[in-house]
Amino acid sequence: MLIDVPYKQNDVISIKLASGEEIVTKLLEEKDDVLIVSKPLSLTATQEGMGLAPFMFTVDMESKFHIKSCNVICITKTQSDMSSNYIQSTTGLKV
Repeated sequence: MLIDVPYKQNDVISIKLASGEEIVTKLLEEKDDVLIVSKPLSLTATQEGMGLAPFMFTVDMESKFHIKSCNVICITKTQSDMSSNYIQSTTGLKV
């Protein structure tokens, strides 16, 4: 029997926070009570559709971000189109 892993280390994932925000980010590590991620971007509505904006404006985007698991409602691997958009936004590389 195959085990289906919904996401793994270094995947681009989507996180829904208890505050209602949705974040698209790269998963670095998952510990018991914290997610360690890099380059988190918030999902926002624009005139052209859904877009990505900085999750925090006053920090270095290259920092590691620690998100406490108690603030997370759900986590899943990001849909491929949005994942490509995220990679382009954070690296400048077009997928």
